[in-house]
Order: sequence, then structure tokens, then C-alpha cells
Amino acid sequence: MKRRAPITGEQLAEYLGVSRPTLRSDLSLLVMLGMLDAKPKVGYFLGNTYRANSEPTQQFNNMKVREVQGVPVNVPDSLSVHDAVITLFTENADTLLVVNEQKRFVGIVTPKDLLKITLGNAGAAAIPVSMVMTRYPNIVTLMPDDSVMDAIRKMSLHQVDCLPVIVPRDEQAADPEVTGWVSKSSIIRMMADITMNGELGEPEL
Repeated sequence: MKRRAPITGEQLAEYLGVSRPTLRSDLSLLVMLGMLDAKPKVGYFLGNTYRANSEPTQQFNNMKVREVQGVPVNVPDSLSVHDAVITLFTENADTLLVVNEQKRFVGIVTPKDLLKITLGNAGAAAIPVSMVMTRYPNIVTLMPDDSVMDAIRKMSLHQVDCLPVIVPRDEQAADPEVTGWVSKSSIIRMMADITMNGELGEPEL
């Protein structure tokens, strides 16, 4: 934004490799927080809050994933689709992280995955989530020492709202360990805390 402002929503979406509707809600929130300003037929540019609070904003730019990650909702790969649906509701989760018997990360299951397998399939409830999950390594992930800005870039690039945090696999383990979960909403809350209070609070994940 610093280098290219003013920039239109269409130009920004093209630069990030995403669709314009994907960015609409995020841009609106950033304008509301004062991080960005917008002028009709001109585009977006850095807002007064960003310029006025350079120190906390710089602090945000230097933050690592480990500082904002939340506790993931892990389920065993043997869990049934029926129980996975119940877990989504009881845990108020957007995505379930699937682990094997060794508690190693092997995949993710989303509400969309569960809906697809249950439509028109009377026996779907008994199917294990291992049959419907997206398997690692075909999943976009973060590591604890990645920057929060890296997390934002990955979410924008791949058009996802949350990412699992893993630690590198070792020689004895075929799959990595999942240590956390970063969501777009948790990052936005952190940004709001910075812009409104001028300091970082504890993330509510």
C-alpha cells in the first residue's frame, strides 16, 4: 500500500491474486478502523490511524504467529462424520484439525467437506473423517516463527479464513505436530486492539 497508493480494490485484488469480493469485507473493516482511507474513483491509501500510530503498527508488523495463535480443535482420524458435525457446533469451530493415534497432524475437515459427503448419502454419518478430510501436505500451514504478515499474505493468496500452525516433522515422525490455529478474525481483533488502544492486549482466540 505504501508503494502503490492510491490503489483501487480491483488493482489490489489483482496484485494479491484474489478476487475482488474476497477483499471487500476486509477492506471495509480496515477503513472503519482507520488503517486505510478510501476515495471514490481514486482508490485506497494509508489511513490516519496507521500514520498516527507508527510505533504500535510497527509492533504488529514484527509479531510472530506464536504470539497470536489459538488452541486448535483437534479430532482423531477415526471420528465419525456424525460426531464431527456435533463437534463443529459444540466447539463453535470453523474447521477441525485431524490427528492420528500419535497425535500428529494429518488433515483438516471443514463444514463444506461434511456437507458434500452427507448430501444424498444415507450412510455418511458412520464414515470416518479420514475419508473426507483434506490431507497434509496438501494444506496451507504456518509455523510458529512465521510473521503475522506472512499469515495474512497466505490467507489472502489462498482465500482461506484460518490456518493451522505446525512444527517441523522430525526423523522419527512421518507427520508434523499441530500446535495452534490462526484465524482472520483473531488477526483483525489484534489490529483493532492496536488501533483503538495503542497497545497489544491478550488475543481472545
